[in-house]
Amino acid sequence: MKIWFRVIAALVLTFGVCQLGCHSSAEPSGGRPGAVHSAAPAFSLQDINGHPLDLASYRGKVVLLNFWATWCTPCRGEIPSFVQWQDSYGPQGLQILGISMDDGPQPVREFYDKFKMNYPVAVGTDKLAQSYGGVLGLPVSFLIGRDGKIAAKYIGAVDIPAVEQAIKSQLQAK
Repeated sequence: MKIWFRVIAALVLTFGVCQLGCHSSAEPSGGRPGAVHSAAPAFSLQDINGHPLDLASYRGKVVLLNFWATWCTPCRGEIPSFVQWQDSYGPQGLQILGISMDDGPQPVREFYDKFKMNYPVAVGTDKLAQSYGGVLGLPVSFLIGRDGKIAAKYIGAVDIPAVEQAIKSQLQAK
């Protein structure tokens, strides 16, 4: 009986340590894909309007890369702020990019129009999600600096004032 207790305790402890490591927002460089301070993984997709969406074309800008879905309630709550930020900070060098994890483009197009989204949105792939360390829940956002490195990773609904401050800091950095 004691041996089973120890085995279970060891498994729980191992799982807990892994979860803490998996959800850290300040991972060292050279860590897992999508780690803070690592280069943002490159990707090329077609946005929902048929235009190319290539992360490399935004080099030199501050990018907020948001993985989301139309059915995700916290995602829906963030999008109005993202639209406002694109209007307010776009001229200073901010570019928001939306990667919908919906199964297809039709609900995304309808959502895009309804919410008057003003930034590029593409339907993502499992391969893209894996390149950013896996997207196991939504939303997940990455703040990418002008140098193309991930400055911050946000799992779950973002703290709007804190992310806005981080965006301002990145815009001021050269």
